Amino acid sequence: MFRPCIDLHEGKVKQIVGGSLRDDARGLRTNFVSEKPATWFAELYQRDGLRGGHVIQLGAGNEIAAREALTAYPGGMHLGGGVNATNAKSWLEAGASHVIVTSWVFRDGKLDEIRLNELVQLIGKDKLVIDLSCRKVGTDYFVATERWQKLTDLKLGPETFQLLSRSCAEFLIHAVDVEGLCRGIDGELVSSLGEWCPLPCTYAGGASSLADLETVTRLGRGRVDLTIGSALDIFGGNGVRYEDCVAFNRRQQAAN
Repeated sequence: MFRPCIDLHEGKVKQIVGGSLRDDARGLRTNFVSEKPATWFAELYQRDGLRGGHVIQLGAGNEIAAREALTAYPGGMHLGGGVNATNAKSWLEAGASHVIVTSWVFRDGKLDEIRLNELVQLIGKDKLVIDLSCRKVGTDYFVATERWQKLTDLKLGPETFQLLSRSCAEFLIHAVDVEGLCRGIDGELVSSLGEWCPLPCTYAGGASSLADLETVTRLGRGRVDLTIGSALDIFGGNGVRYEDCVAFNRRQQAAN
């Protein structure tokens, strides 16, 4: 299935090459900056019945736009970016169906189970999505945090997903090495996610055509959804029509 997204940077909807995002602007590579506000995209997704997409805050200065998007489509999207035990509840109250957590539950390159448990106790596992966006090191994939610049020691595999599935409702995984490049998905990772992940899982990174959506559905054994960013026509791309993604979802729903 196709899952939509709203990536926010400096208060605007943008598509950024994932590995180029840092604390300063040096080296930042941007594929697209929308003239339309985040609310326009949220209302579009609501109109077409697309649920479970994500609003991601890429750094500071995005809270107003994020809250406006969640208000425009209450209960329809997840919210990620800077989520912690202090603000998680407020994002749910603002209209997010779930919150996405990543960097806050990692400290010194390691998973902080105390922090994770604190968040679960606060909002419940059914409202939590764990972001395990990763980079490939050799033949393995390791979680990357801090705007995907810091590698952790957490290796993706069946044991990791079994452990963390006790603490969340879904997983979100960006393949950072191909994110925003529109050169095709990481099929090896998608296939592994279909095998390893016991919960709903959304993959993002590199999608360049509608065929990629079909491939993710096949390789992921129907267990892995796909987010398409820079290649999508509503984000200035020419590889995938948004309308075709909506139609794909409707066919899948009808078949099921």
